[in-house]
Amino acid sequence: MKSFYHYIMKFRSNKKHDRMGEFARSAYDDHSFPKSSTDYDELSSYLELNGYYLSSMTVFDEAWELYQNNA
Repeated sequence: MKSFYHYIMKFRSNKKHDRMGEFARSAYDDHSFPKSSTDYDELSSYLELNGYYLSSMTVFDEAWELYQNNA
């Protein structure tokens, strides 16, 4: 299974004000992001503590749902 990080990287080229694209670009710039993780709890905890670039965890939850349905 592809990691969550690798899955969301496909959204990096989305338009500038697209929430999913902004999340992907921010995760790309976050050198501590758990790039190999496929675990919701690990990723959620990381983002709650370090995801200063997320205005809301809703973006992560939407991305996670897409990941689960398409990975």
